[in-house]
Amino acid sequence: MIDLSTSPARAANPDLLSLMRDTPVTRISTPLPDHQPGFWAKLECLGAGGMKARAAIAMLRGARSRGELRPGAPVVESTSGTLGIGLAFAGQALGHPVVLVVDRELERSMRSLLRAHGVRTEVVDRPHPAGGWQQARLDRVQQLCAELPDAYWPDQYNNPDNPAGYVKLAEELVAQLGSADTLVCSVGSGGHSAGIIRTLRRHWPRLRLIGVDTVGSTIFGQPARRRLMRGLGSSIFPRNVAYAEFDEVHWVGPAEAVDACRRLAAHSFVSGGWSTGAVALVAGWEARRESGSQVVTVFPDGPHRYLDSIFDDDFCHEHGLLGGRPATRPVEIADAAAVEVHGWARCGAVHDPARSAEVPA
Repeated sequence: MIDLSTSPARAANPDLLSLMRDTPVTRISTPLPDHQPGFWAKLECLGAGGMKARAAIAMLRGARSRGELRPGAPVVESTSGTLGIGLAFAGQALGHPVVLVVDRELERSMRSLLRAHGVRTEVVDRPHPAGGWQQARLDRVQQLCAELPDAYWPDQYNNPDNPAGYVKLAEELVAQLGSADTLVCSVGSGGHSAGIIRTLRRHWPRLRLIGVDTVGSTIFGQPARRRLMRGLGSSIFPRNVAYAEFDEVHWVGPAEAVDACRRLAAHSFVSGGWSTGAVALVAGWEARRESGSQVVTVFPDGPHRYLDSIFDDDFCHEHGLLGGRPATRPVEIADAAAVEVHGWARCGAVHDPARSAEVPA
């Protein structure tokens, strides 16, 4: 059982909120892997706490306004890392101790960084037999919420305050770009894709939305498999995923994401992790396919967390991620439930697999 009684009281530091300024956009013309005419990327790595600080602040503020989160009460959540940094920021800004349930596959550097920010971490050491690491972490969250008085669980996957946290990001894009034809978003909890597209379509009604998932993720109807890529994908069905908003979905494999991340670092200086590589690959393909269109995506974080994985040759050779010929286009599939994909693939029919399973035969 976690004991927070020995921890000093967390004093709120609202001055931190001033660090959540507009993040810049930059033009990316890196070959990915072929020449592409360029797309816009919003660099959330340059915002305090990263992209998910927006969701973290929105979820905690929403809970406080409804009386679900008492002043100074602990916040308990599951994370594969990125939301953890956002909650660490929100906890300091709003005055809440944060307890994060992670798994043993989370990078040591990320665990150290979370602890340095004053977060308590709980590490689960074995995956759930059906729901993998994600369900194992969520089971431990439930145990902790029962043990810690007044503990609040944001439940990022199903909390409507999560997508609401990205309204300002969308408004920044409107001011920065003026217009766009296609938005490319990675999908994990479903928060930022839902929050951004609903706001942007009030300004640009014809805007297309392309979702980017990882192989082995169940979100768009693929079977659950062990996933090397973290930060996108899921082994559960988050309610925040706005299925009706998507025009198509792509799945990207780890070798393809690594190739894109390394090309970004070498040619555009800005890069990031698995989600960044995946959306960059798809955004470059869309910009090449629809020449003259305005394509925009979001780079959720920077490269520093991934120095021991994506940017480490030994790690990449160990997992067979280097040396292959990168794909230049996705494999086309008609039905996500009909075929299992193992690399970059695309489907123009997007359905909620949880609802499909409820429909009687």
